[in-house]
Amino acid sequence: MTTRILICDDSALARKQMARTLPTGLADQILFANNGVEALEMLRAQQADLMFLDLNMPQMDGYEVLEHIRAEDLPIMTIVVSGDIQPEARERVRKLGAIDFIKKPTDIGVVLGLLADYGFYRPGDLESTALNDGELNPGDESQAREISVSLNDYLQEISNVAMGRSSDLLARLLRVFVKQPIPKVDFIANSELHMAISAAHNSDTYSAVCQGFTGAGIAGEALLLFADASFREMAELLHYDTLEGESVNVEVLMDMSSILFGAFLKGIGDQLDLQLGLGHPSVLGQHQQITELLEHQNSRNEQLLCIEISYTLEDRNIQCDMLVLLTEDSVPFLEQRLQYLVD
Repeated sequence: MTTRILICDDSALARKQMARTLPTGLADQILFANNGVEALEMLRAQQADLMFLDLNMPQMDGYEVLEHIRAEDLPIMTIVVSGDIQPEARERVRKLGAIDFIKKPTDIGVVLGLLADYGFYRPGDLESTALNDGELNPGDESQAREISVSLNDYLQEISNVAMGRSSDLLARLLRVFVKQPIPKVDFIANSELHMAISAAHNSDTYSAVCQGFTGAGIAGEALLLFADASFREMAELLHYDTLEGESVNVEVLMDMSSILFGAFLKGIGDQLDLQLGLGHPSVLGQHQQITELLEHQNSRNEQLLCIEISYTLEDRNIQCDMLVLLTEDSVPFLEQRLQYLVD
């Protein structure tokens, strides 16, 4: 008897990768949901026995799905698959009823181990080509191939995983819980960059630090935009002896950029299988509007791939946006990597 499986994730790439890890013969059909609302409709119709659930999704995130499952007593076993690897995230999903947690990107051995632990799979009972070469049976492979993955979707998913690493580091250092946003990915002209940034619509002033990076076939710049109103509270979390003053503000900027840039860019590099070289961080400006801080970009006449992540600390009045700007020349390399992953 095979298992009815539902994969719920807003990322086409993540759905495709998850489907490819499942052993041959485990499921007659794999169902897919793009968000929590779609998943709940299928669960209420009792269309699945096992669900692989992402946490970070639009409309209804994974936490809300688990809350509905518990409140409605829906008959489903749920394994969370997420880039959010904070210890608090793991604890919260278990309390909400998830039977286990898998970090992204998914590992075939880990998936098969959990399937065996919970009685869905026993080596020898099913023909497991997934162990040998990652291939699916013809039916599963057909379903996976039907999932179309765009460059934006690819960048959003690898950014999601990298964001999980940087948030985990921040959470452990500061002993806080970092809320995970959905990364925004867009092609945009330099001169219009400020229009794409969430914080640009706020009248508050910001300070910024930037750091360049390069790798084989890829180059860009990371920017951290830190709300001036957040400096004192962040200095307290970092346990500074002095909490106010320009030198303290600069120290906060440098410490935060070191934490977030380092972990995020290493996470991106690991997924792209390349070593990124980092330049020296420098303060871009202080106590200015977003448009003023980004004026240095206007002189360059090119399209950029812009990844924006807005970090929010739970129960804290701290706001910072991280932008990762990739040059036009980086696009062919990224497209090549995407093609390699989806074939």
